[in-house]
Amino acid sequence: METPLLARAVVVEETIDPIPCRVRVPGSGDVPLDAWLVASPEASMKRLLAAGSGPIWQLGRAFRDGERGAKHLPEFTILEWYRPGFDHHALMAEVGDLLATLLDGFVTVGSAVKRTYRKVFQEHAGIDPHTAGPADLRRAAERLGVAVPAGLAAEDRDGWLDLLLVAAIEPELGREAPLFVFDYPASQAALARVRRDEGGTIVGERFELYFRGLELANGYHELADAAEQERRFEAANRARVAAGRPALPIDRALLAALAAGLPPCAGVAVGFDRIVMLACGADRIDDAVAFPFEG
Repeated sequence: METPLLARAVVVEETIDPIPCRVRVPGSGDVPLDAWLVASPEASMKRLLAAGSGPIWQLGRAFRDGERGAKHLPEFTILEWYRPGFDHHALMAEVGDLLATLLDGFVTVGSAVKRTYRKVFQEHAGIDPHTAGPADLRRAAERLGVAVPAGLAAEDRDGWLDLLLVAAIEPELGREAPLFVFDYPASQAALARVRRDEGGTIVGERFELYFRGLELANGYHELADAAEQERRFEAANRARVAAGRPALPIDRALLAALAAGLPPCAGVAVGFDRIVMLACGADRIDDAVAFPFEG
């Protein structure tokens, strides 16, 4: 499939900023209309799924404001696909097979491993992420020698979890073989279904794939409840405003598609440029693309 790169409304997430644009349209009184370059093709692809498309994929461009570094570009290549009838575990198996195929002849991949989000925090940070409070997470950061950014609020539990994950845990993940981390905190479910795990903790049916310290993919057992998705979008906007970020217009067409009937499915987004980084042994994403952002 090929879906629009320019949208009038977005999938609202607390920490992802689409790049804003102003578009002049004849008949609008010469008043430019607000629009955004999409951070992912997810909304349009789910509308196609709800219309009966069946399994779909696309390889295209995505854009995110405020993202630039050794592993990030504001414009990047994304591979995204959806499988009706799959849950996140079935999709993990397919993602692992694809990774091995893409890197065949470049990198020895080996069999993928799966660990819960709880397990990787216990193994690498010595803490249970589902029961620890912000003060516990702050002490873990201090113990591990993690530098704390000045803007991180003392009570921002998800912020402390993300800090520990990025600074202390991610570099250790998937060193020998691809590693799927799954069952994230429900507060980080975004567009994923939630359930109670065997210990009674509510977790999001979401996974991320790591290999050699790189995060390569983010997947969901997709939420199909329009009312719940709207509540999450509204909560994300409140969190954005509280953090000094602008609220974003909710994609009502996506909510209408969910209400009309999204088939049970799982979906994943793969950072294709990072796959290329692995294939060519690059340490910086600039060395895996022909045209780095700065030219």
